[in-house]
Amino acid sequence: MLPGTHETMALYGWPITQCQSTALDTQLNSGIRVIDIRLAINGDQLISFHGIVSQHTPFSDILHQLHAFLTAPSTCSETVVVSLKQEDDDTRRFPHLVREEIMKSPGGLDMWYLEDRIPNLGEVRGKAVMFSRFGGDGWKHGAVGIHPPIWPDSARLGFSWDCKGSIVRTQDWYAIPSFLSIPEKVETCTEILVAPEDFPSPVLSISFLSASSLPFALPPLIALGLGWPNLKLGFEGVNSRVGKWLLERLTGTASGLARNTDARPRIRGWALMDFYDDPAGIVPLFIECNFRGRKVGEEGWI
Repeated sequence: MLPGTHETMALYGWPITQCQSTALDTQLNSGIRVIDIRLAINGDQLISFHGIVSQHTPFSDILHQLHAFLTAPSTCSETVVVSLKQEDDDTRRFPHLVREEIMKSPGGLDMWYLEDRIPNLGEVRGKAVMFSRFGGDGWKHGAVGIHPPIWPDSARLGFSWDCKGSIVRTQDWYAIPSFLSIPEKVETCTEILVAPEDFPSPVLSISFLSASSLPFALPPLIALGLGWPNLKLGFEGVNSRVGKWLLERLTGTASGLARNTDARPRIRGWALMDFYDDPAGIVPLFIECNFRGRKVGEEGWI
């Protein structure tokens, strides 16, 4: 279970385009292990963008911060999944600039896992795992690493795709009508994280907790809620609701759950959030899911 951030570098443009409130190094040191980097070409540089709004950080700076994290003595055995998405229309230059920036950066290509398959954790410690949402097959055509062949826009029911024998279930319904759809949003983005039992193929679930649409579903409203919902003044956001869901699953207080934590379905996958640090306990709860019901010899044990 890897906690992540949606629009990782979107620190500007409150309340429409801002999705995070802390810098990348803070996110990584807080336990974030999946980052969502959106880039566009600005002159001869790749710069972080959210849609058409610049977020000002060059890709080169992001690469330096990743290298620093993955080579520091205390975190050199960690792994970071890096989703790269193109936010402009220059499909010819974009992949070449991505490759050039990576090759010039500390660590170069050796810092990256670039195969189009889901690796085991032991294969990628100390590496950045490329998840490319741009281009076609291979650097020549624009993409490399884990590469989804489809990504339907805001599919309410989610979608699935095959990655070299692993089934990747994806939930990215973001264009919800308004804050009134928060309960439905929470249901869709949590149920996909419950690992299926006795499934014939390995399964990876990717769930975006984020949502945004104008004018009644802005990112901070959906993630954080508004007012004092405990006093019936306002409404509760996605993050708080998901945190309560995790607590119920971990403690067995949800109806129908076995008291024995080893007997409960595991919570697994990648969960990408807006404003991940509110409430402060949600990232530790996601991380705790890796230790409940885990058996010796499973992925991540060593």
